[in-house]
Amino acid sequence: MDREIIFLVEEAPEGGYVARALGHSIFTESDTLDAIKEAIKDAIRCHFSEDQAPDILRLHFIKEEVIAI
Repeated sequence: MDREIIFLVEEAPEGGYVARALGHSIFTESDTLDAIKEAIKDAIRCHFSEDQAPDILRLHFIKEEVIAI
């Protein structure tokens, strides 16, 4: 069992946020930052039994910006 799972969290092109786990087939999306955090916890509960769930969820937020010169 992994004690920690890392999620990459990005802004979705159509709005809101998407999150995917590294090394696991876990993907979720939501409209707000607070909601994506809850959606990630829900996805973990669905993916793992209580005794197999990770101790730590680490979120890496990726933000892309374009700057015109």
